[in-house]
Amino acid sequence: MTDNTIVQTTLVLLLASGAVSYGQREANSPKSAEKLVERGMKRFRDNKIAESIADFEAAAKRDPKLRPHLWQLGISYYYAGKFLQGKRLFESHRTVNPHDVENAAWHFLCAARAEGLESAQKKILPIETRRDTRIPMAEVYALYSGKGTADDVLAAAAKAGTARAKMYAHLYVGLYDEVTGKTKEAREHLRQAAAVPLKNHYMHDVARVHLLQRDWK
Repeated sequence: MTDNTIVQTTLVLLLASGAVSYGQREANSPKSAEKLVERGMKRFRDNKIAESIADFEAAAKRDPKLRPHLWQLGISYYYAGKFLQGKRLFESHRTVNPHDVENAAWHFLCAARAEGLESAQKKILPIETRRDTRIPMAEVYALYSGKGTADDVLAAAAKAGTARAKMYAHLYVGLYDEVTGKTKEAREHLRQAAAVPLKNHYMHDVARVHLLQRDWK
């Protein structure tokens, strides 16, 4: 869940897994599915959540083996209020990307909305955080697991001193604050995440779209 290479990465994963042959890639569904995913991502960036879901689901219908790779669909489900569908999507994504802290975080967010915070923490997807070396993902996972603090996340990002680490920290602290009822703090963190000067980064777009969805000026 990192950058603008996700569509190409998804297709590479499918090819490597044998889900799509090179001939098939040129002939039918993967090529058109790629276009649908690209359009779905653009529609999400344009704050068109329902339309993005339609495109992602159409891509998965054209090539069912693509569906577990479509974490973008899970995020769109979250903003559409389809929390159980989002939760299931992130569970599916874990089968193809088992060491992604962000996937566990979004699964937690969906579960917290659908089943409550305590249940979400008990059922958080297990992750070997050493396998996700992005800063501050280890601290994000600890926070969502109930074993760390927002200050830990922010401190790790500050120490790293990169725009990407800062964006991740404020995004995931803000999302966590929102589901735990800290709306004022959530709004401020999402504003800071969206204000980080990053380009062509889907999760940065998520922060910006979140502000639009909540009508947070």
